[in-house]
Amino acid sequence: MEFDPQNLTYNAQGLIPAIAQDAGTGEVLMMAWMNSEAVAQTLATGRVTYWSRSRSAFWIKGETSGNTQQLQEFRVDCDRDCLLLKVIQTGPACHTGRRSCFYTLVQDGAERIVMAPDP
Repeated sequence: MEFDPQNLTYNAQGLIPAIAQDAGTGEVLMMAWMNSEAVAQTLATGRVTYWSRSRSAFWIKGETSGNTQQLQEFRVDCDRDCLLLKVIQTGPACHTGRRSCFYTLVQDGAERIVMAPDP
């Protein structure tokens, strides 16, 4: 069966959440949004492309920072409303300079930073 980005379930803004995961380690790196064009562009080029809600523009990961994501595997969840992108991450995935955006642990009612920025 041929894949059609239009057959995904997008929210009212025409977006779908995309979770980036390190293809080698399984570490969850980040979550961002894609529209159907970003999905198509990612699949066509292998360079992960998101939709920036704040800029209302395409955002090719690493285009300005050099911290790129090369697509290795593209998965769709059972409800077709969330994507899992297995990627080769070059440099930090988070805009804070950390490997992952998920660096804050909530435990026993408190927040704790558990990951320092990359050197």
